Amino acid sequence: MSEICPKCGLVKELCVCETIAKESQTINVYLEKKKFRKYYTIIEGIDKKEIDIKDLAKKLKERFACGGTTKEGKIELQGDHKSRVKDFLVKIGFPPESIEVR
Repeated sequence: MSEICPKCGLVKELCVCETIAKESQTINVYLEKKKFRKYYTIIEGIDKKEIDIKDLAKKLKERFACGGTTKEGKIELQGDHKSRVKDFLVKIGFPPESIEVR
């Protein structure tokens, strides 16, 4: 017997909680210069209660072949990836109008 989602009451295979959560996010993507003039791409605005932020960071690091971390609800990727992050987030299900690249 399959597990039932505690939020929506549907079977895990049919659960739409994460899809609904992705549509309600407002995501900001920007660059930040840190120590030794190194650039970090910062992705913030993702609600870590509804979306597994660590899993998303892992997917982003694999896709862009870079290091990174999650801190205080933000994803930090080493390097300048802001031009490619929006395309990847749209590809995994976030609506393009909710993603702002500065």
